[in-house]
Amino acid sequence: MPEPVQYRGMTLLVPDNESEWREFYAHARAHRLVVRKCAACGLLRYPPSHACPWCVDLGWTWQEVSGRGTIYSYEIVVHAIQPGFKELAPYPVVLVELDEQRGRPTPDEALRVIGDLVTPDLRPAAEADVAIGRRVRVIFQDLAEHLALPQFTLTDEPPAGRVWRLPE
Repeated sequence: MPEPVQYRGMTLLVPDNESEWREFYAHARAHRLVVRKCAACGLLRYPPSHACPWCVDLGWTWQEVSGRGTIYSYEIVVHAIQPGFKELAPYPVVLVELDEQRGRPTPDEALRVIGDLVTPDLRPAAEADVAIGRRVRVIFQDLAEHLALPQFTLTDEPPAGRVWRLPE
């Protein structure tokens, strides 16, 4: 079993019997964002699960994705529960709709990944910069030889659709 990793005062451990996440984080450590692709219907899914949520087939392969997408939703964490995150608050957490499967299988269900919105140097993005519709790309925060966390950072690409943010 890989050694536990300390991150912001917390111990992170992906047990050997958590094969879905162990492989996911190993790919992330190689700076590759992967999701599962259904062998039957071809739809991509995240988080990794045994059965396809759309056709219930058990066959799958890992599929690398670009990590580029659009902020679908977000929240600003003002009161961090974990002590290691209190110094960062307020900080943005985003739900990103990835380009590879935008609006599929339906406009309400798509390939979406959650992560922190950070600057390229991994500091929390400014609250004023966060908005639904803004374009992002994945970056990786290396924590150990076997583990990296996918995070997202804003790009200079034009927004997708209507841009909306919480009123101040």
